[in-house]
Amino acid sequence: MGSTAPWFVIASSALALAGCGKLVPQGTEAARPPVSAPRPAAVASEARQCMTGLGETGARFSPAPDRYFGAGCSTIGTVNLAALQGDTAQFAVTGMGPVTCPLAETMAAWARFGVDRAARHTLGSPLSRIETFGSYSCRDVAGSSRRSAHATAQAIDVASFVLADGRRISVTEDWNGADPARREFLRLVHASACKRFGTILGPDYNAAHRDHLHLEAGRSGGFCR
Repeated sequence: MGSTAPWFVIASSALALAGCGKLVPQGTEAARPPVSAPRPAAVASEARQCMTGLGETGARFSPAPDRYFGAGCSTIGTVNLAALQGDTAQFAVTGMGPVTCPLAETMAAWARFGVDRAARHTLGSPLSRIETFGSYSCRDVAGSSRRSAHATAQAIDVASFVLADGRRISVTEDWNGADPARREFLRLVHASACKRFGTILGPDYNAAHRDHLHLEAGRSGGFCR
């Protein structure tokens, strides 16, 4: 279970639809070196509540330092996720960078109730690992001058799922692949994500999302494609 030490301001600005792609390393596009951010005492209670809630899901995580990278890019109120809890066991999360605590809480619920259970029901095996393309990336929405939700660590790109029996279900290979059970599984986890996240973009949205599911913070059911 992660620490419940007080920290950070949780970002609350409205999010633009995020175009994705391979994420660049943290701070690559920053205008200047990252600057550590203070953690006002006024938000300590809210921060502790989020961290406590995330810990109660069974997730393994650690708080990440608050940083401003300039040019509208920051990682404020974030955690580093290592593992999430299913019904019977934990499973790893790989490829992740810092992600906001509320988004991590949403992912924890989706991973257990929308992914692990779908894997056991549809494919006959529990989940072992979720593989991602990352979370934070200082970049714009593709084809625009607006900052992506990735620029504030409020979006995650999920690429594939590895089952306990060793099978790997890939968005690239299996969304429109030959195996109907794999196709059904991916559509079930996509539909479940649409009930929890604010913006969900997959292969049916455009070519930029052919290889992953973009999961973005916000009110559930905001924009699902």
